[in-house]
Amino acid sequence: MPSFQEALALMEAWTESESLRRHMRAVEVAMRAYARRFGEEEELWAMAGVLHDMDYEKHPEEHPYRAVEELKRLGYPEEVLKAILGHASYTGVPRESLMAKALFAVDELTGLITAAVYVRPDRSILGLELPSLKKKFKDKAFAKGVNREEIRLGAEELGVPLDEHLAFVLEAMKAEAELLGLK
Repeated sequence: MPSFQEALALMEAWTESESLRRHMRAVEVAMRAYARRFGEEEELWAMAGVLHDMDYEKHPEEHPYRAVEELKRLGYPEEVLKAILGHASYTGVPRESLMAKALFAVDELTGLITAAVYVRPDRSILGLELPSLKKKFKDKAFAKGVNREEIRLGAEELGVPLDEHLAFVLEAMKAEAELLGLK
């Protein structure tokens, strides 16, 4: 099985956009945190997070199928492949594993959190608190591209109350603020 460092290098080779790279790192960070919470294999979950959108920039019309095809060829575990397929609702692939549920749950949420940070005067995640994030979540005019229903559904599938999910991912991202360029 490839290592996390190999997965990171693969994502970087497939993705030029710095904002997309940062998004995948944010999802990786959230996946690591949930892996620790659930007692799962952190590196494996991190790989699913860092690779989930690797084909989005070059092959948006074939996302995530193109990535999964390449990852399968490279010997990534089936659990990672299914999680990546399941994070995109339109694939119709059911999210059966805890990893797949977590990936779906954190994907849109990391985007909302990042958008909330970018409108802060200091552009730092460190001062962003849950009440402010909840306000942004409820404001449909804010970050219109973020699918709130998928965030709600993701938390539900994962079995974590929505407020707890928002707080958990926010704290996970705060802990890695420097890595994510959100300090």
